[in-house]
Amino acid sequence: MDTLYVVMPAYNEKDNIEEVVTSWYPVLEGKNPDSRLVIADSGSTDDTHAILEKLKETYPQLEVLSDTGKYHGPKVIALYDYAIKNGADFIFQTDSDGQTLPEEFDAFWQLRNGYKGIFGHRVVRGDGKSRAFVEKVVCFLLKCYFHVKVPDANAPFRLMDAKTVAKYLPKLDKDYNLPNIMMTTYFAYYKEEMTFREVTFRPRQGGKNSINIRKIVKIGWKALKDFRKLKKAM
Repeated sequence: MDTLYVVMPAYNEKDNIEEVVTSWYPVLEGKNPDSRLVIADSGSTDDTHAILEKLKETYPQLEVLSDTGKYHGPKVIALYDYAIKNGADFIFQTDSDGQTLPEEFDAFWQLRNGYKGIFGHRVVRGDGKSRAFVEKVVCFLLKCYFHVKVPDANAPFRLMDAKTVAKYLPKLDKDYNLPNIMMTTYFAYYKEEMTFREVTFRPRQGGKNSINIRKIVKIGWKALKDFRKLKKAM
């Protein structure tokens, strides 16, 4: 029985977090009893953490990391590192804002032995045209910098072989802001067995997104410098 770690970063998700945990927790059924749903919540200024601690009473395979820093990227890196160190065979990453559907997970799980990475492709995006445009720009830049062609580099719906993630995670600084983009890039650049499957991507189900277009542009400028540095290290 394979050990699955479902990992999610969270930040001020009090409007979503209980429904997200309730809906995603059942994907652990039928997996190794050591499987876990792990949510990184540090920096939240609302009731997210209190809700998670209460949910742990009902869901014994739920774990909460509270010392991973405030920002999304470092949380994702910390979650991957935690899953690897605790014996995960497979790591599935999604977000805690309710935009992805747990009922689409099983199709990914059934493919796990054929690929090192199965990545979501958000053909239709419920988070707006501007974000869809940003993703197209990202994929274009990855083609220019790393000579890889991927349809969606940053989808928060990805099932990956833990040993393969462990090969590439040390290449990223612990505070790197775009780990999923680079993880997709590493899989493609080093020709790991990978595939993309279309997934549903709904509008945020509650609360307010902490990342706006101005922040995305700022992150993007920094990403260009980071891409050059990471390419040299390949």
